[in-house]
Amino acid sequence: MTNGNLTAAEEEVLDEIEAEDIDFLRLQFTDILGTVKNVSVPARQAEKAFTEGIYFDGSSIEGFVRIQESDMRLKPDPETFAVLPWQNREDGASARMICDVIDTSTGEPFEGDPRRVLKNALERAEEMGYKVNAAPEPEFFLFEEDEDGRATTETGDHGGYFDLAPKDLASDVRRDIIYGLEEMGFEVEASHHEVAEGQHEINFEYDDALSTADNVGTFRTVVRAIAAQHDQHATFMPKPIPRIN
Repeated sequence: MTNGNLTAAEEEVLDEIEAEDIDFLRLQFTDILGTVKNVSVPARQAEKAFTEGIYFDGSSIEGFVRIQESDMRLKPDPETFAVLPWQNREDGASARMICDVIDTSTGEPFEGDPRRVLKNALERAEEMGYKVNAAPEPEFFLFEEDEDGRATTETGDHGGYFDLAPKDLASDVRRDIIYGLEEMGFEVEASHHEVAEGQHEINFEYDDALSTADNVGTFRTVVRAIAAQHDQHATFMPKPIPRIN
């Protein structure tokens, strides 16, 4: 029996957790540098996460708070629930939700949370009569891993802009990334090899600015996880190798 204080969206997530046989929830948020962080909790804690939040040490997160203000709380957004497609179902399925960060000293949203900063900007835009949409074109590099699984700066292909196999040897990786993104609800529009060797682009459909920001964080997570399954390292660094695009 669930708590009567849950919203309809939260109730729907609890039903989906049971239907999908989810074992763990990854509660994600972003530090001030844009790095996606997460706290993993057993799926049975989902109702508690909605009603009470999940506490964490904010002093250990880049750009958050000082040690004496360390207790912070994650409040998951039920609209961001998605099953992680790269998890082996035989080992137990996992899902993620993106969270807002709550300042426990005031009970209010933490003003240093990048998601809160964006929400504040969108509220100001709405007061002025604007609706903000965004359409990113995320690019990334794929590098080979060495025998110890560490990233190198050796690319797995010698392709250029819009090239195809045999020059573009990463088309299978991009295909699996797209399948993973679509399983998480993305509307992928196109993908192609970019100008530099090992450089790729996958475009997904535009959305409101908050959904797009959430999607970019998810996109980076999916790309890295599925690239690792192909023994490759994905990076979103703008210029990982000198003197190339």
